[in-house]
Amino acid sequence: MDFADALIAGTRALGPLCVGIDPHAGRIPEFFGGDTPEGIAAWGQAVIACASGRASVIKPQAGLFERHGPAGMEALQAVTKSARNAGFVVIMDAKRGDIGSTAEGYATAYLGPDAPYPAHCLTINPYMGLDTLAPFVRRAEETGSGVAVLARTSNRGAADFESLQIDGVPLFLRIAEALKPMCDHLQGAAVWSNLMVVAGASGPEDAQALRRVLPRALFLVPGYGSQGAGASEAVAGFATCADGSLEGGVVNASRSITFPTDAQAATTRADWDAAIIAAMGVAQAELRAVTRPV
Repeated sequence: MDFADALIAGTRALGPLCVGIDPHAGRIPEFFGGDTPEGIAAWGQAVIACASGRASVIKPQAGLFERHGPAGMEALQAVTKSARNAGFVVIMDAKRGDIGSTAEGYATAYLGPDAPYPAHCLTINPYMGLDTLAPFVRRAEETGSGVAVLARTSNRGAADFESLQIDGVPLFLRIAEALKPMCDHLQGAAVWSNLMVVAGASGPEDAQALRRVLPRALFLVPGYGSQGAGASEAVAGFATCADGSLEGGVVNASRSITFPTDAQAATTRADWDAAIIAAMGVAQAELRAVTRPV
């Protein structure tokens, strides 16, 4: 299946939770190998094992693997391939963006089953212009993959630029308007497009505005959990189905799931697994309560 079809099938079955694989420095338990390339690979694969049957989408954060150099990139490769082999949809959070052949290089590195770091979708940065997105869109079309374009992010500094008014319309909505032809092109005959946009949970009204401009774009929603946004805010930009349920994207949770207090205090793998699974259960229950109301 194409990226969008696989993501929607997974979220219908298991809910919209996306598990972030963010190996923060100093937080990887010693029984995995600590903050080393080997440790982050083992830890990431353990998170994937805990998520199996409980979530359908994972999102590795490339920068937290890159800091370990070549060995860290080997760890990223191992984690990404493990996730794909386990049946997960993989969104690579690398926020790439450049011109011409450089963009083609990034796209080839991350998108498609034969890529060195084989993700189903790659986050990309639009701020150098639409021509920088074209190589990623072409690669996505060739491989049935997706692209997740930054629009309204969840960080406090987003307002510095993304909310600036251009003829009375904030920049993030101008970006959405410019993405509409790409979104339609990557939708084809499907219900949902392989073009995704980042719509932070910290701005629910902004997410709703994005949905009005891009009704068939998938949403990647950061900001839920440790960043302070609740489940209702996180799914504010989702679309309402005929049965009253909500769909149209995934809600990412990283630290709240992979570094809960009980997991940080665990001294055995069994205790750690139990803590991670419990944290996933809490997030799933919160998100299901607002996306699948009784």
